[in-house]
Amino acid sequence: MKTNYWIPSLLLLSFTSSLFGGEKGWVDLFNGKNLDGWENTYEWGEAKVVNGVIELVGNQKFFLSTTRKYSDFDFTGEVKLPVGRANSGFLFRSQRRENGHMFGYQAEVDGSERRWSGGFYDEGRRKWILPVKPENSPKNKELWPEEKRNALKRNDWNKYRIRCVGEKISFWVNGVQTLDISDDLDSEGYIAIQHHGEKGQVYRFRNLRIRELK
Repeated sequence: MKTNYWIPSLLLLSFTSSLFGGEKGWVDLFNGKNLDGWENTYEWGEAKVVNGVIELVGNQKFFLSTTRKYSDFDFTGEVKLPVGRANSGFLFRSQRRENGHMFGYQAEVDGSERRWSGGFYDEGRRKWILPVKPENSPKNKELWPEEKRNALKRNDWNKYRIRCVGEKISFWVNGVQTLDISDDLDSEGYIAIQHHGEKGQVYRFRNLRIRELK
């Protein structure tokens, strides 16, 4: 296993609807009407579709997962965090334990004052890859500058892009590139969306699309 990381270019990569106009092969993972192609493998948590949006509600952390695995791809999705304490993420190339619980690669959606949205977290396994713990590590001033910390719009919809090609993994949050690394632990797996487990909180997701790269 190897993990290499570096600071991505300061150049902002604009990610707009023109992406879809110039490239073929994009398909909807969520049809806006029902949860066909998705499943909750946990014994708790509720997922429903309301006005073209997936809403997750639960009292414990859980993930709503695709029913099939993906390897090399471009993925885009939008997430809106609830007001108050909140944390979420997009799992990708993720795995399942025998009890159905998910683990693996995650693009972080961080609603806290720490502002690590777009970070790389290994759910249920290695934990934080980037930024690095402890939070006050001098390395984070270089790895996680204000540009990245300010990428998430806390009380609005946020567009994430995740691109995986072989060992290369890249993230964008609202057009700001936050990650560009190589990691070879998993080459394929499920895509999943997270409810962090805060009672009464509603996590919302929409416009989930993928383009497989072969």
